[in-house]
Amino acid sequence: MNLLLDNCLDWRLSRLIVGHRVEHAGKLGWGNLTNGVLLSTAQEEFDVFVTSDKNLRFQQNLARFDIAVVVLDVTTNRLDDCA
Repeated sequence: MNLLLDNCLDWRLSRLIVGHRVEHAGKLGWGNLTNGVLLSTAQEEFDVFVTSDKNLRFQQNLARFDIAVVVLDVTTNRLDDCA
């Protein structure tokens, strides 16, 4: 499975997800893309988009994208809070 970590997450989280291809939006040069453009771009190459942005579902119509979205329920974006 191909997972894309949102730019708001620590890229080192990818080390903790084993058995899957995990990329970070920032490392792909996608860090400045708006959420809609990022999801449109990501759906071409990834199966899952992982974020901690709890407002994403209110900002975007997620049903129009062909990518699963996982929102981590964390209090901060620190790696210790995501792991």
